[in-house]
Amino acid sequence: MKPESGAGRLLRGGRVVARLLLVWLLVAVVLHVLDELLDDFSLPQWWQPTVFALLYGVLSAVVWPLVLRVALPVAIFTLGIGSLVLLGAGLLALSFVVPGVVVANLRTAVLVVIAVSAVGALVSSLLAVDEDEVFFRRAARRFRRAEDGGEDEPPGVLLLQIDGLGYDTVRRAVRDGDLPTLASWLVEGSHALTDWHCDWSSQTGASVCGLLHGSNDDILGFRWYEKDRDHVMACAHPADAAEIERRHSDGRGLLSGGGAARSGLFTGDAEHASMTMSAVPLLTPARRAARSRNAAGYYVYFANPVNLVRTVGSAVVDILREVSASIRQRRAGVRPRVKRGGVYPFARAATTVITRDLVVSAIIGDMLAGRPVVYADFLGYDEVAHHTGIERFDALAVIRAIDQQIGRLHRAAELAPRRYRLVVLSDHGVTQGWAFADRFGESIEALVGRLCGAPPRPGDGKKAKPTHTWQLNAALAEADGPIARGLRARAGKTPDRHRTPEGTPGLVTRAAPGVVVVVSGHVAMVSFTEHEGRVDLETVEREFPDLLPALVDHPGVGFLLVRSSESGPLVLGRDGVHRLDTGVVTGEDPLAGYGVHAADLVRRTNGFAHCPDLLINSRYSESTDDASPFETHVGSHGGLGGGQSRGFLVHPADLPAPGEIVGAEALHRVIRGWLTHLGHPEPAARDVEVRAG
Repeated sequence: MKPESGAGRLLRGGRVVARLLLVWLLVAVVLHVLDELLDDFSLPQWWQPTVFALLYGVLSAVVWPLVLRVALPVAIFTLGIGSLVLLGAGLLALSFVVPGVVVANLRTAVLVVIAVSAVGALVSSLLAVDEDEVFFRRAARRFRRAEDGGEDEPPGVLLLQIDGLGYDTVRRAVRDGDLPTLASWLVEGSHALTDWHCDWSSQTGASVCGLLHGSNDDILGFRWYEKDRDHVMACAHPADAAEIERRHSDGRGLLSGGGAARSGLFTGDAEHASMTMSAVPLLTPARRAARSRNAAGYYVYFANPVNLVRTVGSAVVDILREVSASIRQRRAGVRPRVKRGGVYPFARAATTVITRDLVVSAIIGDMLAGRPVVYADFLGYDEVAHHTGIERFDALAVIRAIDQQIGRLHRAAELAPRRYRLVVLSDHGVTQGWAFADRFGESIEALVGRLCGAPPRPGDGKKAKPTHTWQLNAALAEADGPIARGLRARAGKTPDRHRTPEGTPGLVTRAAPGVVVVVSGHVAMVSFTEHEGRVDLETVEREFPDLLPALVDHPGVGFLLVRSSESGPLVLGRDGVHRLDTGVVTGEDPLAGYGVHAADLVRRTNGFAHCPDLLINSRYSESTDDASPFETHVGSHGGLGGGQSRGFLVHPADLPAPGEIVGAEALHRVIRGWLTHLGHPEPAARDVEVRAG
């Protein structure tokens, strides 16, 4: 393999020496400038800046990595700030070594460290090199050791996930220059672009579990309610993520056999995992040795203060970009939009910059170690799309930044001791729309609670009134479809309207006595807790006669799933009913406009053990390509309708064509087939406990 030229290329011989001399000279100049600017920092002799710069270079290049092996937790748990303090302490100690140098206190020492590190970052940027140079040089030395057996190894695979980036958005971004790395691959013909259709639950939990473990059965949303335990499962909760993985893992996941999982929800049975939610509960004292091995990516990142200064600087820029974008949206009256103040700008920077850089550093370490399959999730775009929109300028800026990191990993892969193939994909897309509560004046939880007899709560419907109430009033006035009329007629003939009294207090907040509502993006799940198992349509009509007619006629509801004791599972819409068991449609098909696979996906979900009593999908408009999510988002996902249902897949063109991919489990089979095609061994079956239920 020949190293590529360009940014991040391997520097050899005299160029390396020249770079070191340039950095040394510039640091000496900066120290002289700081001597003039800082009262507590003094280098009175002409030779002191040069000598002090040389000693600091030895400290940061030789001594500091050794110290960090002991102090790594300090750097990690302070997001790198602690490493600046420790380096400042080292620089303070150096001041006692060089005669006449004065560094009055630790604060001054830290300021000097930041300034010197900034110079290093600037030089790296100007010379088109970065910390990958360390990787390049180490990899080059290992090529000779890998020559005897390395060519016989099957190529490794990097699975790089851009969270939430939909297929249609990718196509436009490639066309418009927002994904230049992926665009160059497609133009050169090295890779091909296709789409894949998500499950009904088009969200990270279901998609990643299906991708990595080959099963996403009974994952109804990013959050869902389990009536038998009176518990809301949350994919982003460590204990729940671990339980989800326990239920679906058979020890033969996509990353088994020495793979690595970086910054995701599940491990895929990887031996190496970091920033992975399901692995958090496993970090017990008995596993500390394994955890220390998995911290290699953190070590590589924090060992270089230049990385830290560059990342912190990028984070500050991202915070300012977020504040500016929010102000511009408000001034321009952009709709839809959501509140983006408070701590959000800082949380956004942590996602779009800090964790991104940590993930890239960890992947570079994985390639150095020659791990066979590496999965990583770049979450930044999904986070920004939730708050700003799917293709607004600041969301596209995040896409460009992620693409830049993918290009960097591609260059690193060209020089890795093991050959690597890059696969870039997403777990779902995003559908944009005005949040349900903002558009209709009350949340779906408040709506269901009100229809089930909950007393009005102060502020319900007042915090998020729609801007144009006349449109809502007109829509509600017209909401008298045939299905709603039929349901009202049936309910009117039902003599027993008894509502079961609430029993002992539950662990989960009730929207009304005996009613739990859980939302996950574009779906809402309703469970009636005073009945065991699945509650049928007839019981719902008897106990809550106003509920179903109001829901199917609501302008924000597209369709809902309910089971009838007489007719089996039914999909109800404003103007029609779809009987899932027979496929018979009465009136207009409520699933029309939600994709050709909608009926099969809804039918599969109906068979899940914890399928709620009612499962509601937001209304999607094909003409405006929008839907109102039940969470307060601008861009959202989790259901059917629009771009949320279509993820993308960019893969090496010489791999077998995947054909149509429907569901994350099918995506798992495609990638498992590619690994087999490349020569990876099938994971050995082993005795594991049955992980169902």
